Order: sequence, then C-alpha cells, then structure tokens
Amino acid sequence: MITPKDLALKIKEQESLVEGGRWCAGCSFPPIIRTVLAAAGKDVVTTSATGCLEVTSTIYPYSSWGVPFMHNAFANSAATTTGLESAYRYLQKDNVHSELKDKIKGKDIKFVAFGGDGGTYDIGLQSLSGALERGHDFLYVCYDNGAYMNTGNQRSSATPFGAAASTAPSGKAHLAGKEEKRKDLIKIALAHNIKYVAQASAYNLVDLYNKAEKAFSIKGPKLILVYSPCISNWQFEDGDGVEIGKLATETNFWPLYEVEDGKYKLNYKPATPKPVEEFLKRQARFKHLFKDENSKKIIEEIQQTVNQEWQKLQDLVEFTNR
Repeated sequence: MITPKDLALKIKEQESLVEGGRWCAGCSFPPIIRTVLAAAGKDVVTTSATGCLEVTSTIYPYSSWGVPFMHNAFANSAATTTGLESAYRYLQKDNVHSELKDKIKGKDIKFVAFGGDGGTYDIGLQSLSGALERGHDFLYVCYDNGAYMNTGNQRSSATPFGAAASTAPSGKAHLAGKEEKRKDLIKIALAHNIKYVAQASAYNLVDLYNKAEKAFSIKGPKLILVYSPCISNWQFEDGDGVEIGKLATETNFWPLYEVEDGKYKLNYKPATPKPVEEFLKRQARFKHLFKDENSKKIIEEIQQTVNQEWQKLQDLVEFTNR
C-alpha cells in the first residue's frame, strides 16, 4: 500500500503529464492520468481517444505529455494501443531483425489506452470489445464524466438517469432530463472473461494507484473505470470536485470495487451510507429535481436504483468469495 505522500513524490518524479495543459481548473482527469502512469513506471506507451484529455494536452505545437503518446480518432483508442502492443511483441522474437530492437531491449513496456465515456461506452465500444476479446496485454482506463463534455455536454450512455444534458434537457416534456439508465461498462468488460476489472474514483488516488499497479502486474487485457467529476458541465462550486466524487461513493452511487479472476472485492463500504440526495443537490445538472413534489419522485427512483445495485454488488462479493 502506497501512502499519499509517497504517491505525490512518485507522480512528481514521473512527470508523465506536465504543467501547462488547457484543461479546466479543478478538472479531475489530470490526477487520474498522472496516478495511473505513476503505477506504470517510465517504460510506458499511451494513447488517447479524441476528447477533453487530448484537446487540452496537445495544443499544437505543444504537448503536455512526458511519456510516449499517440492521439487517435474517437473510435479506436483500444485498437491503436493493441497495434502498438502487437508490434512490441513482434520485435521481441528471435528471428526478427530490426534496429528498433535495441531501443526496447531489456524493457518491460506497459501499454495504456485512455478515453472518456463518449469514446468508451459509445463510439469506441466496438474497438474496446475487440481488443478485450483478442486478449492483448494492455490497460484501458476510462475517465467517466458522464457526457460528451468536450463538445458541450451532450448526453452519453454513461449519463445517469435524471441528469440534464444539452441533448437531454429537463422541461415539461422530459421532467427527468435523461430518462434512460446508464450503461454498465463493468459488466460489459467482464463478459469478455478478462482477468481484472476495477471501478475507482478521482477522489481516492491511493485506491486508484493500487488498482493500476495490480492491473499492470497482470498479463492480458484489463479495464479500470474512474469517476471523473466535471466542474464545467456538472456545475459545482470551485474546488468541490474531490468532495463531489467522495459523495458519489459515500452514497453508494459509485462504489469502489474490483473483480479479479471472477472474484468481487469491495474496497470501501460506508459505515452509514448517505442519501443520494446529498450527492445530487451539489450539482446544477440535477437542480430540476428539487423544484416540486413531482420532481422529488425522480430522486426517490434514483435512490431505489442505487439501493438495488448496491445490494447486487454485495451479493456478488459474498457469492464469488465462498
């Protein structure tokens, strides 16, 4: 277990994503990226789908990346990464002769693909599914901020029920805002029979580091889904991103857990879970749910769903660890 102080020193030493990026003040993905890459070490190759991360870290002719980085299209971050990983494995063969072999000699290179929820749950899902099914040795990290934030807060399949988005606004016709439940990416990844899947949050970087370190120690495809509060489009007070992320976990809206070789493990269990209302009321994207009694029925439905999903998760932990 790494301490917060040691993690901070490791991130500073790595300098994987340096200062000067154009991301919003209080954005969650820079610490997510730095923490994951601190666990990877110096010999790492990264890719990123189009999105907030890419457009704010690679403003031509500058780059915030201190490690090898490749930008690719919205749909193919996982495919690009697995192509790089395949080339790396090919160059390691004894019968292959190339000047590139000297550059990778003695190195245990790690491969990481990053994507937001738009480039992961939606546009990039086919690429991710193919990479997981083929069994490539790489880690996929999704920073989930629950919408297409880079292009104006359009709803994605990760947008939670009840949240307002520019393409799912709340109003007389659609009181709840987005009326569909969010997609369960963890279950989709597990359906590919991969060895390691985890859910983490930007508010708990030690937990994220431990999960990334474990993922890099396992051969084959891995996925970590990280909650990434968006100050711009969730519209919460400056400096409240960590607290919002913590509330998501304290209310059981976003549990911290991992699945290794089919066994579920809870990494944190609130002693007394807070009502989901405490999480919702801190964000303007849910403000329409606090207008009248009819709106509050939607909060009750959200709470019921949270309770049901939390119980399912606890049942899986108990069942898979018998």
